[in-house]
Amino acid sequence: MELKNAALLGIFLSFMIGPVFFMLIKTSLLKGAKVALVFNLGVVLGDVLFIVISYHGSRPVLNRLKDNPILFVLGGIILMIYGLVTIKSRVKQQESLDNPSLQIPQKTNYLQWLVHGFFLNCINIGVLAFWLGLVVVVVPGLALDSCGVFLYFTTIICAYFGTDVLKILLAKQLRNQLTPKNIVRIKKTMGWLLFVFGLIMLMKGLVPKEHLDLNLLLSH
Repeated sequence: MELKNAALLGIFLSFMIGPVFFMLIKTSLLKGAKVALVFNLGVVLGDVLFIVISYHGSRPVLNRLKDNPILFVLGGIILMIYGLVTIKSRVKQQESLDNPSLQIPQKTNYLQWLVHGFFLNCINIGVLAFWLGLVVVVVPGLALDSCGVFLYFTTIICAYFGTDVLKILLAKQLRNQLTPKNIVRIKKTMGWLLFVFGLIMLMKGLVPKEHLDLNLLLSH
Protein backbone atom coordinates (compact mmCIF):
# COMPACT_ATOMS: atom_id res chain seq x y z
CA MET A 1 0.00 0.00 0.00
CA GLU A 2 2.84 2.41 0.86
CA LEU A 3 4.50 1.89 -2.52
CA LYS A 4 1.18 2.37 -4.33
CA ASN A 5 0.70 5.68 -2.52
CA ALA A 6 4.29 6.63 -3.34
CA ALA A 7 3.69 5.99 -7.05
CA LEU A 8 0.50 8.07 -7.01
CA LEU A 9 2.37 10.87 -5.25
CA GLY A 10 5.10 10.79 -7.90
CA ILE A 11 2.51 11.10 -10.70
CA PHE A 12 0.81 13.91 -8.79
CA LEU A 13 4.08 15.84 -8.40
CA SER A 14 4.78 15.59 -12.11
CA PHE A 15 1.69 17.68 -12.83
CA MET A 16 2.40 20.44 -10.33
CA ILE A 17 2.45 23.68 -12.30
CA GLY A 18 5.74 25.58 -12.14
CA PRO A 19 8.87 26.68 -14.09
CA VAL A 20 10.23 23.13 -14.37
CA PHE A 21 6.92 21.87 -15.82
CA PHE A 22 6.93 24.46 -18.60
CA MET A 23 10.68 24.28 -19.22
CA LEU A 24 10.38 20.53 -19.78
CA ILE A 25 7.63 20.98 -22.40
CA LYS A 26 9.46 23.88 -24.04
CA THR A 27 12.73 21.94 -24.22
CA SER A 28 11.04 18.93 -25.77
CA LEU A 29 9.40 21.10 -28.42
CA LEU A 30 12.52 23.10 -29.35
CA LYS A 31 15.36 20.66 -28.70
CA GLY A 32 13.81 17.21 -28.93
CA ALA A 33 13.04 14.36 -26.57
CA LYS A 34 16.65 13.33 -25.90
CA VAL A 35 17.69 16.77 -24.65
CA ALA A 36 14.50 17.04 -22.59
CA LEU A 37 15.25 13.69 -20.96
CA VAL A 38 18.75 14.87 -19.99
CA PHE A 39 17.28 18.11 -18.61
CA ASN A 40 14.72 16.13 -16.63
CA LEU A 41 17.43 13.87 -15.25
CA GLY A 42 19.12 16.98 -13.88
CA VAL A 43 15.84 18.01 -12.24
CA VAL A 44 15.49 14.56 -10.65
CA LEU A 45 19.06 14.69 -9.35
CA GLY A 46 18.15 17.96 -7.64
CA ASP A 47 15.17 16.27 -6.01
CA VAL A 48 17.32 13.34 -4.88
CA LEU A 49 19.80 15.77 -3.29
CA PHE A 50 16.98 17.53 -1.43
CA ILE A 51 15.51 14.22 -0.23
CA VAL A 52 18.89 13.10 1.15
CA ILE A 53 19.43 16.46 2.87
CA SER A 54 15.89 16.43 4.29
CA TYR A 55 16.06 12.86 5.57
CA HIS A 56 19.48 12.96 7.20
CA GLY A 57 19.03 16.51 8.45
CA SER A 58 15.76 15.69 10.17
CA ARG A 59 16.62 12.32 11.73
CA PRO A 60 16.57 13.66 15.34
CA VAL A 61 13.18 15.27 14.68
CA LEU A 62 11.83 12.09 13.08
CA ASN A 63 12.88 9.97 16.06
CA ARG A 64 11.29 12.44 18.48
CA LEU A 65 8.01 12.75 16.58
CA LYS A 66 7.53 9.11 15.67
CA ASP A 67 3.94 7.95 16.42
CA ASN A 68 3.07 11.43 17.70
CA PRO A 69 -0.46 12.40 16.52
CA ILE A 70 0.50 16.08 16.62
CA LEU A 71 2.66 15.40 13.57
CA PHE A 72 -0.37 14.40 11.50
CA VAL A 73 -2.39 17.37 12.76
CA LEU A 74 0.31 19.88 11.81
CA GLY A 75 1.04 18.13 8.51
CA GLY A 76 -2.67 18.03 7.66
CA ILE A 77 -3.14 21.71 8.43
CA ILE A 78 -0.12 22.65 6.30
CA LEU A 79 -1.38 20.60 3.35
CA MET A 80 -4.86 22.06 3.64
CA ILE A 81 -3.51 25.63 3.71
CA TYR A 82 -1.21 24.92 0.77
CA GLY A 83 -4.14 23.41 -1.12
CA LEU A 84 -6.34 26.44 -0.47
CA VAL A 85 -3.56 28.82 -1.57
CA THR A 86 -3.15 26.78 -4.77
CA ILE A 87 -6.90 26.89 -5.41
CA LYS A 88 -7.10 30.66 -4.91
CA SER A 89 -3.91 31.58 -6.78
CA ARG A 90 -4.09 33.07 -10.27
CA VAL A 91 -2.01 32.22 -13.32
CA LYS A 92 1.34 34.02 -13.06
CA GLN A 93 3.55 35.24 -15.88
CA GLN A 94 6.11 32.55 -15.09
CA GLU A 95 3.46 29.87 -15.63
CA SER A 96 3.60 29.98 -19.40
CA LEU A 97 5.55 28.43 -22.25
CA ASP A 98 6.11 31.97 -23.52
CA ASN A 99 7.83 33.10 -20.32
CA PRO A 100 11.07 34.84 -21.48
CA SER A 101 12.87 33.84 -18.27
CA LEU A 102 12.80 30.19 -19.38
CA GLN A 103 15.82 30.55 -21.61
CA ILE A 104 16.78 27.73 -23.97
CA PRO A 105 20.56 27.31 -24.36
CA GLN A 106 21.61 27.51 -28.01
CA LYS A 107 24.13 24.66 -27.96
CA THR A 108 23.11 21.04 -27.51
CA ASN A 109 25.60 20.25 -24.78
CA TYR A 110 24.14 17.39 -22.75
CA LEU A 111 26.22 18.14 -19.65
CA GLN A 112 25.06 21.75 -19.82
CA TRP A 113 21.45 20.63 -20.02
CA LEU A 114 21.94 18.24 -17.08
CA VAL A 115 23.36 21.07 -14.97
CA HIS A 116 20.65 23.43 -16.22
CA GLY A 117 17.90 21.11 -15.00
CA PHE A 118 19.67 20.50 -11.71
CA PHE A 119 20.09 24.19 -10.85
CA LEU A 120 16.66 25.25 -12.12
CA ASN A 121 15.21 22.83 -9.57
CA CYS A 122 17.67 23.64 -6.77
CA ILE A 123 17.25 27.42 -6.87
CA ASN A 124 13.60 26.98 -5.91
CA ILE A 125 13.72 26.88 -2.10
CA GLY A 126 10.11 25.76 -2.14
CA VAL A 127 11.25 22.37 -3.49
CA LEU A 128 13.51 21.81 -0.47
CA ALA A 129 10.70 22.93 1.85
CA PHE A 130 8.33 20.45 0.17
CA TRP A 131 10.67 17.47 0.50
CA LEU A 132 11.55 18.39 4.08
CA GLY A 133 7.87 18.63 4.95
CA LEU A 134 7.13 15.33 3.21
CA VAL A 135 9.96 13.54 5.02
CA VAL A 136 8.94 14.89 8.44
CA VAL A 137 5.24 14.17 7.93
CA VAL A 138 5.32 10.85 6.05
CA VAL A 139 8.35 8.92 7.32
CA PRO A 140 7.26 8.58 10.99
CA GLY A 141 3.92 7.17 9.88
CA LEU A 142 5.42 4.57 7.55
CA ALA A 143 6.92 2.38 10.29
CA LEU A 144 9.68 1.44 7.84
CA ASP A 145 13.38 0.88 8.28
CA SER A 146 16.00 2.77 6.28
CA CYS A 147 15.68 0.36 3.34
CA GLY A 148 11.91 0.78 3.33
CA VAL A 149 12.20 4.57 3.35
CA PHE A 150 14.71 4.35 0.49
CA LEU A 151 12.32 2.18 -1.53
CA TYR A 152 9.41 4.51 -0.79
CA PHE A 153 11.16 7.63 -2.07
CA THR A 154 12.72 5.74 -4.97
CA THR A 155 9.19 4.78 -6.05
CA ILE A 156 8.14 8.44 -5.90
CA ILE A 157 11.09 9.52 -8.05
CA CYS A 158 10.59 6.70 -10.59
CA ALA A 159 6.87 7.47 -10.96
CA TYR A 160 7.70 11.18 -11.23
CA PHE A 161 10.37 10.59 -13.88
CA GLY A 162 8.21 8.10 -15.80
CA THR A 163 5.31 10.55 -15.97
CA ASP A 164 7.69 13.27 -17.15
CA VAL A 165 8.84 10.98 -19.97
CA LEU A 166 5.22 10.75 -21.13
CA LYS A 167 4.96 14.54 -20.95
CA ILE A 168 8.06 14.84 -23.12
CA LEU A 169 6.68 12.43 -25.71
CA LEU A 170 3.31 14.21 -25.71
CA ALA A 171 4.77 17.74 -25.61
CA LYS A 172 3.03 18.96 -28.78
CA GLN A 173 -0.37 17.81 -27.60
CA LEU A 174 0.21 19.26 -24.13
CA ARG A 175 1.25 22.63 -25.57
CA ASN A 176 -2.10 22.95 -27.32
CA GLN A 177 -3.89 22.21 -24.05
CA LEU A 178 -1.90 24.60 -21.82
CA THR A 179 -4.22 27.56 -22.17
CA PRO A 180 -4.57 29.94 -19.19
CA LYS A 181 -8.02 28.50 -18.51
CA ASN A 182 -6.73 24.91 -18.43
CA ILE A 183 -3.75 25.90 -16.28
CA VAL A 184 -6.18 27.33 -13.72
CA ARG A 185 -8.18 24.09 -13.85
CA ILE A 186 -5.06 21.99 -13.25
CA LYS A 187 -4.02 24.17 -10.33
CA LYS A 188 -7.47 24.00 -8.76
CA THR A 189 -7.57 20.21 -9.15
CA MET A 190 -4.14 19.85 -7.53
CA GLY A 191 -5.20 22.26 -4.80
CA TRP A 192 -8.33 20.29 -3.95
CA LEU A 193 -6.38 17.03 -3.90
CA LEU A 194 -3.87 18.56 -1.47
CA PHE A 195 -6.73 19.84 0.67
CA VAL A 196 -8.39 16.40 0.81
CA PHE A 197 -5.07 14.67 1.62
CA GLY A 198 -4.50 17.23 4.36
CA LEU A 199 -7.99 16.67 5.78
CA ILE A 200 -7.43 12.91 5.87
CA MET A 201 -4.10 13.41 7.64
CA LEU A 202 -5.70 15.83 10.10
CA MET A 203 -8.42 13.30 10.96
CA LYS A 204 -5.78 10.63 11.42
CA GLY A 205 -4.12 12.82 14.03
CA LEU A 206 -7.35 13.82 15.80
CA VAL A 207 -9.07 10.42 15.93
CA PRO A 208 -7.46 8.09 18.51
CA LYS A 209 -5.64 5.14 16.98
CA GLU A 210 -7.59 2.71 19.20
CA HIS A 211 -10.85 4.04 17.77
CA LEU A 212 -9.58 3.61 14.22
CA ASP A 213 -8.52 0.03 14.98
CA LEU A 214 -11.98 -0.71 16.47
CA ASN A 215 -13.72 0.62 13.36
CA LEU A 216 -11.44 -1.48 11.20
CA LEU A 217 -12.36 -4.62 13.15
CA LEU A 218 -16.07 -3.84 13.01
CA SER A 219 -15.91 -3.44 9.24
CA HIS A 220 -14.84 -7.07 8.75
